[in-house]
Amino acid sequence: MTLGEKLIDLLEAHGVDTVFGIPGVHTVELYRGLAGSNIRHVTPRHEQGAGFMADGYARASGRPGVAFVITGPGLTNAITAMGQARADSVPMLVISAVNATDTLGKGFGHLHELPDQLGLMRKVALASHRIARPDELPRALADAFALFSGSRPGPVHIEIPLDVMTVPADGLLPQLANRVAPEPDAVQVAEVADLMRTASRPLILAGGGAKSAEASLKALAEALDAPVVLTTNARGLLHGHRLVVPASPSLTPIRALMKECNFAIAVGTEFGPTDYDMYGDGGFVVPENLVRIDIDAEQLARHPARIRILADARAALRALLVAFPGETRRSGGSERATAARKAARNTLSQTTAAHLDVVETIRDTLPNSIIVGDSTQPVYAANLYYDHDRSGGWFNAATGYGTLGYGAPAAIGAALAIPDATVVCLSGDGGFQFTLPELSVAVDTGTAVIFVVWNNRGYREIETSMRDVGVEPVGVSPAPPDFLKIADAYAIAAERLASASGLPDALRRGRAARRPYLIEITVD
Repeated sequence: MTLGEKLIDLLEAHGVDTVFGIPGVHTVELYRGLAGSNIRHVTPRHEQGAGFMADGYARASGRPGVAFVITGPGLTNAITAMGQARADSVPMLVISAVNATDTLGKGFGHLHELPDQLGLMRKVALASHRIARPDELPRALADAFALFSGSRPGPVHIEIPLDVMTVPADGLLPQLANRVAPEPDAVQVAEVADLMRTASRPLILAGGGAKSAEASLKALAEALDAPVVLTTNARGLLHGHRLVVPASPSLTPIRALMKECNFAIAVGTEFGPTDYDMYGDGGFVVPENLVRIDIDAEQLARHPARIRILADARAALRALLVAFPGETRRSGGSERATAARKAARNTLSQTTAAHLDVVETIRDTLPNSIIVGDSTQPVYAANLYYDHDRSGGWFNAATGYGTLGYGAPAAIGAALAIPDATVVCLSGDGGFQFTLPELSVAVDTGTAVIFVVWNNRGYREIETSMRDVGVEPVGVSPAPPDFLKIADAYAIAAERLASASGLPDALRRGRAARRPYLIEITVD
C-alpha cells in the first residue's frame, strides 16, 4: 500500500465520508484507494468550487470539509475558498500534491511548479504541512483534526510530494492528537457571575462561535433577562424568542441598545467591521463592562474587555449558568429587545425591506430550510435584519472575506452533507456566473438544491455605491445569459418570474421536483 492509498484509510479513520476534488496527473496516486473506500468523491468543475463545496458541507454538518487539488494552479484556484473559510472560522482540509522533493524551489520549470507553494499556503491557511516521510502523515492529519475541534477552526493545508506519494506505507496507523478546547477559568467565571447579579441592563452579543451553544445561550439570556444581538453568522439561534435581536450591530438602533447597556457578554464574535461597522462610519463603541468569551487567544487580545475568558462557548456558558444557579434577573429584557427589533426593522429603507421580503418568503414557504447566500441584494438586506428558523441554516459569503460565486457550490456542499434538508441557494446574476458550471455537480449528485437567481442585470449594489459618491458607473452592467436556456443545457427544470409575487408557488414546485431546480426572478 502506497502513502497515497494509505491517506484514504487515514481519512476514513477520522470520519471523513466526502471529498471534493478534480483529479490531475499530480494527484493520481491520491485516488488509488478511493474506489475501494467508503468515501464519496464529488467532482466540481473548478477547484474554487471544490473549496466552496467543502465550506458549505462543513457549515451545514459541523464536520470538516475536505478537498483534493493538484499542485500549482489547482491549489491557487482554491485559495479564494480558503480565504473565506479562514474569515468565517470554517473547518476545511485541503490536501494537495507538490512536485518531487529534489526539484522544489529550484525553478526548473516543471509542470504546475510554484516557487514556494508551502510558503504561499502558510499565508492563507492556519497551518500548512509538507509530508517528507510517510510516518509524518498520521500526525499531520491528527494535528489538523485537533485544530478543528480544539481551537478556532479554519483551513488547513497538507501537501505530499510526488515522490513521497508512492512510498510504501502499510504499517501506518491513524493517530489522535489530545487537543481539547480550553476550559473556562473558575475565578473569571465567578467574577462574571458577580457582575451578572448587579447588572441592571445586561446584553449578550452572539457571533458564529456561539452556534454550538444554543441551549446554554438561551438559558443564560433568560436568567439574565438580556436581549441577544446576533451577528450574521449566528442567525438562526433563538428563532422567534422574545429576547432575540436578529439585526446587524451596524444599525443605529442596535448601537443604541449596546450603548445603553451597563454589562455585556460577547460570545464567539470577533467584532469585525462587516458586522459592527458595515458603513465605515466609526460609530461602533465597545460596550461598558464587556466580557468576552472566545476560543482564540489572539482574537481575545484584539479588543478591550473587562474580562476575557478563553474557552469554548458552550463550556463557558454552562459554567456561567452553574455559577448563577436558579437566579433570574428582571431588567426589562423583553421590552428592550422588542423595541430594538422594531426600531431596526423600521430603519431599513423601502427597497431594502422589499429585498428582505424575498428572504422571508423563502423561509416561510420552506420552513426549516438551509438558505445559502451569495453577494446579492436580498442577502445584504437579510444580513442587516433577518430571523432564520433553523440554527446554522443561514450563511453566506457577503461578510468577512466577501467573495462572489460562493452560493451555488456551497449550497451543493450543504445538500450533500444534510440530504434530508431543503437547501436553497440565493444568488445574484453576477455572482451566479462566477461558478455557474457547478450546476452540473448538482445534476451529477442528484442534490435537490433550489437555485433562486435575483437577476437585476449586473452589479446593481456596486452601481448604486458609485452613484452615491459621484462616480460615473463603469463595468457594472455585464449582460447576463439566458438562465433558463443554461438550465435546460444542464437538464435542470427552471422557470422565470417577472416579480417576487410568484415566488411561493415556484418554491413549492421546486421542492416537489426533488431534483435541482432553478427559479429566476427578473428585477426592474
